[in-house]
Amino acid sequence: MAEGPEIDTNVPHSARVWNHLLGGKDNYEVDQRAAEQFRAMFPQIVDIALADRAFLGRSVRHLAGEAGVRQFLDIGTGLPTMDNTHEVAQRAAPDARIVYVDNDPLVLTHARALLSSSPEGACDYIHADLREPGDILAKAAATLDFGEPVAIMLLGIMHFVHDDGEARRVLDVLLDAVPSGSHVVMTHATLDFDAGETAQAEAQQDWNEKSANPMVPRTRAAVTRFFDGLELLDPGVVSMSRWRPEHTPWGEPAEVAGYAAVARKP
Repeated sequence: MAEGPEIDTNVPHSARVWNHLLGGKDNYEVDQRAAEQFRAMFPQIVDIALADRAFLGRSVRHLAGEAGVRQFLDIGTGLPTMDNTHEVAQRAAPDARIVYVDNDPLVLTHARALLSSSPEGACDYIHADLREPGDILAKAAATLDFGEPVAIMLLGIMHFVHDDGEARRVLDVLLDAVPSGSHVVMTHATLDFDAGETAQAEAQQDWNEKSANPMVPRTRAAVTRFFDGLELLDPGVVSMSRWRPEHTPWGEPAEVAGYAAVARKP
């Protein structure tokens, strides 16, 4: 595997901060400080991280199971943790093929942890950036057959593309490359649930001033526009915790400040 770019341990990186919030160990002191400061300002960030991970499991189980999808392009995968996309998908469909994409050099150093595919399936990792979707598609074609449906996983990454037009261009390139029956899976940061409070917005601003990966939260309407031309699966664009939650005796889970949706290309 080719050596990746050097790891900058002086600036917090979103993948490593997320890893710390999920209880992982693959991060640096600068990431831990940023994560704990964000947590101190906005404690619900931990609930958001956990809800995002749980949504990944529910959506992939549906796609690999009921929807019959056998290929997954997971862009912005982050650092390996429990129940990665290939693990969830291959439990339901051992022949599933998965390509992970990330631009963090630390993720590259942990690629082998992601490459433990089932014998029947395939798993690969490529170092690339979401803003260069053509590069992603060219490299992923070594593992994925773009003549067959693909689930494009965009969890917690589109909010790092600040310009709406650029985000639309990226999506269009990816969607043009996959056939009918493919899906888009997305989670996205939002301030819609702030309810007049300022904690989340202040924590967000503080993060953007310190991080190598500033983000732009979007409204529900803006996130919904990403799915124009696609068939949104029920229940549509909702809080991550509210997308087809498992039944519990205490009822529907509390909302968290992040949207999730799954849509099918007709």
